[in-house]
Parts: sequence; C-alpha cells; structure tokens
Amino acid sequence: MKQRIIALLLALALTLSLCAVSALAEEQGQSQAGPETEETAGEHTGEETAEGEEAPEAEEEEAPSLAGPDPEVTDLTEAVEIIPDEVGTLSFANVERRMRENNLQLLILEESVLTLEEIDYDKTYEDLRKQLNELAQTQWMLVLMGQSESDAYKQLDKAYDAVREQFDAIKDGEMQQDNADTIRQLNNLEDQIVMAGEALYVAVAALDIQEDSLERQLAALDRTCEEMDLRYELGQISALQLSEVKSGRVSLASGLETLRMNIQNYKFQLEMLIGAEQTGAIQLGELPEVTDKQLEAMDLEKDLEAAKEKSYELYDAAQTLEDARDDYKEAGDNYGYNESKYEFKAAKHTWNAAQYTYNDTVQNYELKFHTLYSQVKDYKQILDAAKVALACEQSSYEAAELKYQQGNISKNALLDAEDELRTAEEKVRSSANDLFSSYNTYCWAVQHGILN
Repeated sequence: MKQRIIALLLALALTLSLCAVSALAEEQGQSQAGPETEETAGEHTGEETAEGEEAPEAEEEEAPSLAGPDPEVTDLTEAVEIIPDEVGTLSFANVERRMRENNLQLLILEESVLTLEEIDYDKTYEDLRKQLNELAQTQWMLVLMGQSESDAYKQLDKAYDAVREQFDAIKDGEMQQDNADTIRQLNNLEDQIVMAGEALYVAVAALDIQEDSLERQLAALDRTCEEMDLRYELGQISALQLSEVKSGRVSLASGLETLRMNIQNYKFQLEMLIGAEQTGAIQLGELPEVTDKQLEAMDLEKDLEAAKEKSYELYDAAQTLEDARDDYKEAGDNYGYNESKYEFKAAKHTWNAAQYTYNDTVQNYELKFHTLYSQVKDYKQILDAAKVALACEQSSYEAAELKYQQGNISKNALLDAEDELRTAEEKVRSSANDLFSSYNTYCWAVQHGILN
C-alpha cells in the first residue's frame, strides 16, 4: 500500500540532508539518510547495483498561468503592458508582480519549491546504493566477529532499513511523485496569497468609493445644518430639532473618520504584501475594466473542466481517495474479501465513505463554480442597469441646472440634484468594481483551480 504521507515526510527529510534547509521542511522534521549494499550477508543478502536500473525522473510542473496581470494571452485575458508604478502608487496590474518579487511569505515558499526542484534523484539514488553497500559490509564484518546480536549490529540494521526505504522510494518513483505533489501544494499556497492581495486591493477600492459617498453626505448635511440654523434664528424650529440635526452630523463625521482609519490600516497591509515602505498612504489606481469580449469568451462547461484539472483541492481529494482504495485492497488481501470478517466489513464501509466524500467534494466544487459564473453575469446586468440610471440622473441634473439658471429652484435644490448625480456615478463605479472582482476570481478559478 502506498503511504503518501510517510513517503512525503521521508522525501522532505532527505531534502534537508542534501540541500539547503527550507521553511516547509523545518516543520516536517529531519531524519538521517544512508546508502545501500552491493555485497551483503546476514539478513541483507540482496544485491543493489547501478547497472540496468534508473531512478524514475521527477515530473516537472508546468509553469503556472497567472490570473490578473497575466502576460499569457488566453480566451479570458488580454495582453497587458506592464508599466512600473510611480513611487507611492500601486496599479492593479502590478500587484502580483510586486508581491512575487518582494513578499516574504511568497519568497519563503518559493525557496522551498526550489529546494525540492534541485534534488538530483539519479545522484541521490547512487549515493543511497553506496551507503547500503557500506552498511551491509559493516554488518557482515560484525557477523564474522560473532557480534550479530550486539547493539551495534542492531543499530546498523535500523539504519539499513531506513536508508533502504528511501532507496526504494526513489526506485519506485514514489519520492519523485510526492515531491511533485508538495511543489504543487506550495505553488497553490503562493497563488492563494497573491489572490488575497488582489482581493485586498479591490476591497480598498470599494472603501474609497464609500469614503467619497460619506464625504458628499457630510457636505449635504452641512448645508442642512446651515439651513436649520437660519430657521432656528427665525423661530421656525426648536432648539431640540436643531440639536438632533447637528447630532446626526457628528455621528456621520465619526463614521467617516472610522472608515478612513480602516482604509489606512488596509493600505498598511497592502504595502506589507508588496514589500513597500509602510506609510498607509499608498495611492491606488483604477481597477481594470472588464470588456464585452472577455465576458463573451466565458464558456461554462469548458472553463469548468479547465478549473477542475488545475484545482489542487480536487487533486488532493483524488489522492486521498486513492489512499483509501489502497487500504481497502490491503484489507481485502488480508481477509480474502470475506464479508463475515469484521475487519474487512469495516474497511469496506470506510472505502464507501471515502468515495462519497470525494464525490461530495467534486459536487461542491462544481456548484461553487456555477455560482461564480452566474455572479459574473449578474454583476454585468447590474452594471448595465446602473449606467442607464446614471444617464437618467444626468438628464435630471441638466434640467435642474436650467431651472436654477431661470431662478425657479434654489441653490440647495441644485446641489441636491448634483448629489443624486454623484450617487448614480458611484453606483456605476461600485458595480464596475464588483464585476471586475467576480471576473478576476473567475479567472483564478479557470487558470489555477482556486475558488476560495
């Protein structure tokens, strides 16, 4: 039975003994690696030679296709010319690049990936073979000296078994596959961190729109306060009414200050993610516009298959299912698939549960993808509706402006009409940002399989 987890730990332990120490390997722990015997005696009589045997080569991971500012042109993305940001500014197109170049978490993960990729399995295989030969020769010398029951012999025996397990893992290709799985997992973690950085950028952009809205509301409330002051002086309202209006103004101003504090904190986080000086004052550019061509290129069935193929979540679930199947087969071999044996029945139920779990994972993934696809389309129609509403508000404001020029409405009435126009403009901006956010998430799903 293939023990993926155990093999993975052994592979990472071997990485530590041959290469630089990586952050991931430190968490997995270290173990000693040894080599194998050509001439063995005592308990180890097998012969391992370099001739006629080649260690399977590790699978090479395809360079990831990145969502967002991806230089690769696909049906969903267009070629984007990357222009360096000015000092103190950040454009969305540069978020991923600057994170991958400067983010410490990403750099740690990338070093772990490079550590695994630099393992020379052919050389390691030969080194282990030599170590096994040397261990077996030493054991044979102890046998000739009548020390086959000594502690030294037993320690050598344990060392031989440990080295032989790694030797076989390379010979069978298990270590190469497990390391390839680890690299895939680390790349997935890198992508999720980048995706989180882009999501933070979009969140700050949304808060900026909210800040503009609150500032406009505060200005309108200031006008109301001036009007109420005048009415109070004329005796048209009570002191309590005036106090209530001014209290609302204080509350709104307080909310605006809290919002500004949150924006600054998020900008601190964004600056840390891209490795910039943390000032909380970085200026963000406008989010890219999602084109009709990009939306038309969305193909639910084709994109879903591409996402499932790229998904590490589904890949890991499939590997877990494979381990469960191996456990079931092992139980079947041990108990002859005898339904009357409790141990076999328990293994069979576990295997059935594993299949249900895998199918449930796939179904949930497909459901989330369908939901994301629908959200993109829905945000598009919301944006279109917001544009229609904006056109109507533009016409209303022009009419109000004409009435003001003719002396038919007051200055405050005109400013109120302008507020309505600005509100409609903010709705368009907000809807466009929502569309881009959902579409960018869709791109990450199709190109990397990430839905979270």
